[in-house]
Amino acid sequence: MVPKSDDEILALIKNPKTRDKGFQHLMEAFQKRVYGLTRKMLVIHEDADDVAQNTFIKAFKNIDKFSGKSTLFTWIYRIAVNESLNFLEKKKKRFFFPIEDHHEVMENYLESSPLIDGDEIQRILQKAILALPEKQRLIFNLRYYEDVSYEEISKITDTSVGALKASYHHAAKKIEQHLKVE
Repeated sequence: MVPKSDDEILALIKNPKTRDKGFQHLMEAFQKRVYGLTRKMLVIHEDADDVAQNTFIKAFKNIDKFSGKSTLFTWIYRIAVNESLNFLEKKKKRFFFPIEDHHEVMENYLESSPLIDGDEIQRILQKAILALPEKQRLIFNLRYYEDVSYEEISKITDTSVGALKASYHHAAKKIEQHLKVE
């Protein structure tokens, strides 16, 4: 049996005999999307991979705190978002450089990494997204690439739907302006 619902995955996790299998299913259900989110936020594959792994470690350690007030997707994504933002903050502090320098590192990675797919237009778009403030970049990625509803993003980020819509609108305008310059 391959669990398809949150309830089925949680039932496996809560049973000591099937706990490991339950987490395996949890990871299979969300691993690609969590990695995709962290990759869009952090750009650098190794950083995104580390943060995605940390997301699942944190989920594993805190699964008993999952209240069921949201979906597993929302809960996991909220962990991934927090881990991504914390990672960026720690990286800024650890290397004592302004965020602009880190953006330059990520832009250079976009240019030179064989792991980045896409044509020149895609790279230009990624640079425009990278230039957004972290929260706007997160909201844009969740809405545009992941097609997550504003209501779901609201639960993930603990932000009002109105503020999210405004943030997305501002992000889209900034990207549009950036693309005009390119």
